Amino acid sequence: MRINDMNWMQVEKVLQHDDRAVVPVGSTEQHGYLRLTTDAILAERVACEAAEPLGVPVFPVLTYGITPYFRAYPGTVSLRLDTYQRIVADILESLAGAGFKRVLFVNGHGGNIPGGSILQEWMNDHPGVTVKWHNWWNAPQTAAAVAAIDPEASHASWMESFPWTRVEGVDLPAGKKPMIDLARMRVMDTGAVRAYLGDGNFGGAYQKPDERMMEVWRAGVEETRAALEGPWS
Repeated sequence: MRINDMNWMQVEKVLQHDDRAVVPVGSTEQHGYLRLTTDAILAERVACEAAEPLGVPVFPVLTYGITPYFRAYPGTVSLRLDTYQRIVADILESLAGAGFKRVLFVNGHGGNIPGGSILQEWMNDHPGVTVKWHNWWNAPQTAAAVAAIDPEASHASWMESFPWTRVEGVDLPAGKKPMIDLARMRVMDTGAVRAYLGDGNFGGAYQKPDERMMEVWRAGVEETRAALEGPWS
């Protein structure tokens, strides 16, 4: 169930029998030919599909993340690490104050991972509240589903090209891009990153058949649901 579709009284009723909540987090950044909000779209959708059978509320996705390397691409918005960590902490303070004791962050963007590093520190200061950080796209079963289709998969490549992340009227290239050198990219400034990446794809095929993409999606939903089910202690 989505918080977007609930009022506060319904949330209070849920809290009478379940203290879990889900917070999807993503980013707004270049994704090659795909939507700028690809990470946010995927995190929210996988969270909602995972939580729906369990009746656990899913909060609106945090659409901005940590993505300084793509700032030369128009449309990208990046938060500073300390800003992001304060946002995560503030979200947790609000949820804990309302009575949520088990919170699952479903992350769709690799750059956000350092932002989740404060969770242990936050929990130490808030006994009785447990928080998990779940990177849905590279969790073991989902990563295995991707590798079984094609081990060459990366940012803005086929592994993020779902019907709901494609841009209407934009045709994806049919070919395959050579994999970039990530170590090289990490020492570049944002202008050099854009010059090096070109369209933004990190490498690999641009698309795979939708039936194969759904294999990845089902694995992601099931693995996210398992994280929500527990264990929590």
